[in-house]
Amino acid sequence: MRIVSSLRQRNYRLYFFGQLVSVMGTWMQTVAQSFLVLDLTHSGTILGLTTAARFVPILLFGPAGGLFADRRNKRRILYVTQTLSGLVAAVFAVLTGAHAIEVWSVVLLALALGFVNVFDNPARQSFITEMVPPEDLANAVTLNSVSMNLARVFGAAIAGILVSTLGLAMCFACNAISFGAVLVSLAAMNAAALYPARPVKQRKGQIRAGLAYVRETPELLIPLLMIALVGTLAWEFPVTLPLMASRVFGGGAGTYGLMTSVMGVGAVVGGLVSAARAKLRARSLCLAAIGWGIAITVAALAPSLWTELVVLLFVGYGSITFNSYAKTTLQLAARPEMRGRVMALWGLAWQGSTPIGGPLVGWIAQATNPRWSLIVGGVSTLLCGILALPALTRIDAVAAAVAPSPDQATV
Repeated sequence: MRIVSSLRQRNYRLYFFGQLVSVMGTWMQTVAQSFLVLDLTHSGTILGLTTAARFVPILLFGPAGGLFADRRNKRRILYVTQTLSGLVAAVFAVLTGAHAIEVWSVVLLALALGFVNVFDNPARQSFITEMVPPEDLANAVTLNSVSMNLARVFGAAIAGILVSTLGLAMCFACNAISFGAVLVSLAAMNAAALYPARPVKQRKGQIRAGLAYVRETPELLIPLLMIALVGTLAWEFPVTLPLMASRVFGGGAGTYGLMTSVMGVGAVVGGLVSAARAKLRARSLCLAAIGWGIAITVAALAPSLWTELVVLLFVGYGSITFNSYAKTTLQLAARPEMRGRVMALWGLAWQGSTPIGGPLVGWIAQATNPRWSLIVGGVSTLLCGILALPALTRIDAVAAAVAPSPDQATV
C-alpha cells in the first residue's frame, strides 16, 4: 500500500515507532509545562515567554546546527541529543515533584532543551532521507508527521489524566523515560541498509553558502518565508490553546489535553491522506495554507467547547497538511549536501520564530482576548497562502516544462 510504503524499510519502521513513543512523552511535558507556568504566574504573557525560551537557541544558532549535521554522522548525533533531552526532562520531574520549581528554573531548563534541539532538529529531519530510498522519501516525511500527531493524540490525553490524578511531575518523568524508545530504535538499526549522505568537508563560509543557496533557489526560499510567517503567528498552540481552555471555556489541563488530542486526531487523518498522494506540487503548500488559515479563524470564533472541538479536527488536518507539504518540498528540492542546512532553516523558520511569536501571541491574548490570538494566526496564514500562490504556480509550470515526457523517460 502506498500510504505506508516507507514502513517496508526496517530501519525507518524502527525509527517511526521509537519516535511515536518519544513524542508522546514530549506532548505530556508540553501540557504539563503550560499549566505549571499558568499555576505559577496566571499570566498569558509569561506563558508565551517561557514557551519561547525553548526556541531562542534555535533562532540564534540554528544554521550552525544544520552545518554540524551535514558534517557528521546523523545517527551518532541523535544518540547524544536524545540522551540529553531525557536528562532535561528528568530534572523537570525532580524539581516539580520536590515543589522546588520556579519560573526562572523553567526558563533555564527550556533554554537547555533548546540548545540540544539546535543539533537534534536538523539531524533528525535530514536522517529520514538516509533510512529510505528516494522514491519513498515523500511518504516517509509525511508518515513521520503522522507519528508526531498520533503521539499528540495519546500524549496530550494521557497528560490531562495524569495532571488531574498524579500531578505534573509524573508527566515530566514519563517524558524522560520515553527517550529510551528512540535510543533502542537507533541501536537496533542495520547500518548497512542506510543511505548515508556524504559528509561535507569542513571549509570556511559554509553557513553563508547555505544561506546563499536558499536565497538563489525560489523553490526553497518561498516555502521558507511562508513557514516563517505561519510559524511566528499561527503555530503557537501551546500558548493559545491553554488560554482558550482556561479563559474562554472555563476548563483546565484536562480541557487543554482534550483540545490538543482532538486536533491530533484531525492531523492523523490529514497525514494519512497526504501520505497517499503520489505527487506533490509546490502550489499544494499554498492551498494547504489557505485551508488551514480558514480553519484557525473559525476556531477563534467557536461559540462553545463542543463546537471548538469539531473545528479543531480541521485545524489539526490543516496543520499536518501544511507542515508535511513544507518539509517534503524542502527535502526534495534541496541538494543532499545542503539538506542539513536547509532543514536547519526550516527549524529556524518553524520553531525559531517562537521567541517572537510566543510572547506576541501571549500578549495579544492577555491584552484583549485569547480568541484574537487565534484570529491573528488564522488570517495571516490565509493571506500567506493567497500571496504565494502565483509564484509557486509558476515554479510548478517551469518544473513541468523541463520534466521529461513519459515517452522520453522510457527511451
